[in-house]
Formats: sequence, structure tokens, C-alpha cells
Amino acid sequence: MNIESVKGWPKGRKAKYLISDSDASQVNAIRRAILSDVPKMAIAFVDFTQGVNQDNQGEVVESVNALPDEVIAHRLAMLPVPTYPNEGLHFVNECPNCSTLVEAERGCMQCQVLYSLNARGPSADDEEEFRTVHVGDMMTLSDPMFDIPEEFARIPLTILAKGQYLEFYAFATYGRGRDHVKHAPAAAVTFRPQRAAVLQDKKGAETLFGLNLTTSDGRPIDAKLFTKNRVDDVDTVHDLEKAIHQVGPGTGRDEAFGEAIVFEDIPGSYVFTFESDGAMAPDVVVNEALRELSERFTNISGDLEKGLA
Repeated sequence: MNIESVKGWPKGRKAKYLISDSDASQVNAIRRAILSDVPKMAIAFVDFTQGVNQDNQGEVVESVNALPDEVIAHRLAMLPVPTYPNEGLHFVNECPNCSTLVEAERGCMQCQVLYSLNARGPSADDEEEFRTVHVGDMMTLSDPMFDIPEEFARIPLTILAKGQYLEFYAFATYGRGRDHVKHAPAAAVTFRPQRAAVLQDKKGAETLFGLNLTTSDGRPIDAKLFTKNRVDDVDTVHDLEKAIHQVGPGTGRDEAFGEAIVFEDIPGSYVFTFESDGAMAPDVVVNEALRELSERFTNISGDLEKGLA
């Protein structure tokens, strides 16, 4: 099996890979490993401060807001907590400091990341009636490397009115997507056979070329895309597949176009795509999925050797 990034990818959190010398079952194993097996940090427990407090100005504030604590906890759970597989953090139940403790007493710097937030609504003499609390208002009490990425800082958590405050400590731990979706590092994980576009009838293809369509990178969709009447580039083929809909059944152009351009599957090659949630870079997600699969099959081989000994 060979895995390589398609030229020009990843694009931000979106990734596209070309997997060759493989079959659908192997590629699907990678897909399932990304969704279910790759360990990822996520907020698993939130400790909310409850009650009524009085500030140093004598103003009384209460721990209520527009949303129930359970909803805020769910929003926190779905945040992409930066995850670094090689930093040595452990699963809570495998932590050398905590694994032998009762569940209520587990948690240390080797198996969790701690965040805090302390926010209050507008003061009594403020012109504003409400304040929106965002993810960016949280502080990381562990290493700053675990700060929630800036692109997610404007995600709203709740709204506070005058006389209200929100205070909590949030604990992020390792988990796997098969246990809860908050630990899945990516979404929209899909694959399809790699295809090549073949130009069979230049005259018929003019029906498409005359529409002045362009590829995703701005090139005209015309005969110049083809080399020896063939296109193998992954993104260009995808653009042609989408463009074909303009001359397909129901467009009134399908008879003139016919089968001027057809698509052929390339045996043993697949286009693999997904979008990371931001906790890990796409390449890290793929490498961790392959590592998980490698360890799994190594363990199976060892068990078989013992069973057949």
C-alpha cells in the first residue's frame, strides 16, 4: 500500500490522499480507524460553580444563564482540544499515577488537561443588557500548547444577563471515537475509486467545452486539459465529473454530448478524503490511524502464534 497527499492538499483542515496498491477493504479499515480508534483529547468532565456571590463592589451575582449546564458541557465536549500523540499523556485508566485509584479520585497532569472560565454579565450601570461568553474566554491551566485554536475562539457558549455569572473547571482526557463522537478526530471520512477521464469524441465534447466552465483552480474546461486524450490528475478528474452534470440527462445536451468523455476506474487506487476537527493536523490523523492498525494486527499475530503453539 502506498499513501500520498494529492498535489495541493491538505487545504487547511481538509485533506485528500491517493492510496494505491490496495483494495477497498484496506482503505475502509483506515476510514474506520480514523473514526473509531485514533485517540484524541476532549473535555469529558466539567465542574460548575453554583450559588450566589458578591463582588468587591457589593454587587450580587448568581450562577444562572440562558442555557442549562448540561448544554454548555456538551458544547465544551465538542471543542477540538489540541492533541499531541507524542507528548506522553496517558488514558486515565492507564495513567501510572491514577489507574489504581477509584474513579472519583483519578486525574493528574499526566492524563488530563485543565481549563477554566470565570465570566459575568454586564455590570448594573452598563448600557449593555447581555454579554455573550465565547470559547476564547477560557483559560488553559495546563501547558499553553493546549490552548483552543484561535479559529474556534468565537464559538459562543452562552449569554449572561446583568446579575449573572458563569464559572467552571473543565477537564480534557484521552478517548476514542468508538466510545464517544467527541473523541473522533475527523468527519466526512470517505473514499472512492480513483478514476481517469478519457476523451473519446472531440466533436461531441465541444457541447461541454462550449459552456465556458472552469476547474476548481481556474483553468478552462476544454481539450487542453487532456494529454493524449486522457486526464489522470485527481482534482481535474473530479472537476470533470461535476461538469458532466451540465450535459447529462435532463439538460437537453445529453444527445449531442453522448459519451464524448468517459471515466475509467484505476485498479487498486482510491481517493481518500476527510476533514480534521482541528485537534490534529490531517497527516497526524492518518499516521495515527495506520499506527493503530499496525499495533492491532501485530497483537493478532502474537495471539495466533500463542494459540497455535
